[in-house]
Amino acid sequence: MARSRRSGREGSATDTLIGQGSEITGKLICDANLRIEGKFNGEIESQGDVTVGEYAEARSNIQAKEVIIAGKVYGDISITGKLTITATGHMYGDVSATSLIIMEGGSLSGTSKMNPIEHASTASKGVNPHFLQTEVS
Repeated sequence: MARSRRSGREGSATDTLIGQGSEITGKLICDANLRIEGKFNGEIESQGDVTVGEYAEARSNIQAKEVIIAGKVYGDISITGKLTITATGHMYGDVSATSLIIMEGGSLSGTSKMNPIEHASTASKGVNPHFLQTEVS
């Protein structure tokens, strides 16, 4: 009996690619990761990660798990994980994320809101995180 090499991946979602030279307009909803190498105009909702390639351009509001920007994004990003803007990446819009990394040469023109992860140690002990913050005079 022959076995498929992909037997461990049955039921898993396929990644989506918008290739260089392609231009798409609309609303994209995907269960897997998304990589943009061309141009996208519209809304993006991904259950996975979104990567905007070095020569790509997204004029889009993005909701995803994590986002990596190496090209240009015009729009707001709301993610549950980390936003990484590489040395060639440029973001024009507002960001809501748990973590933000901007490499030297990358830029963010907009506001950022950090959504902290609730630590299990404070949640399980019933400690109010407000009391863990330092006072500002």
